[in-house]
Amino acid sequence: MSGAPESGPAALEAAGARLKAAGLRITRPRMAILSELIRRRAPASIEQIHRAIRSGACDLVTVYRCMEAFEGIALVRRALSRGGTWLYAIDLGGRPRYHVVCRKTGRVDEVDAESAAAVHQALQAAEEKLRARGYTATGHFAEFFGTAPGDQA
Repeated sequence: MSGAPESGPAALEAAGARLKAAGLRITRPRMAILSELIRRRAPASIEQIHRAIRSGACDLVTVYRCMEAFEGIALVRRALSRGGTWLYAIDLGGRPRYHVVCRKTGRVDEVDAESAAAVHQALQAAEEKLRARGYTATGHFAEFFGTAPGDQA
């Protein structure tokens, strides 16, 4: 898991390679969406991604379709749901990432690497047990909420 690029041109190149390996074409809209996902440190909604992409790169429907395709090949994952909106994060196979949302401000912070690894290991074990029971195409997402330090007043 370690060693996967997490940002920059190497990450975009790795994402493009994943598209090719899955039989998906590398298009300008797909690369614009992937660039935006890689640039972000926190999960984003489809609408946020669309707004952040250079004007004219692609329309909102294209972003929805691409995100569905990316999720289908495990290039993105649904990170958490806030207010009924799915948020997405790039998944290049690097270290597992989980986020915590401040209940007061809505700010999203990343969980520390050691805790994220422990959560990921526990969830992977649960998925393995589900597969042993016959479930296929298993997956997970975890949500953490709390009031951030300094926001408790």
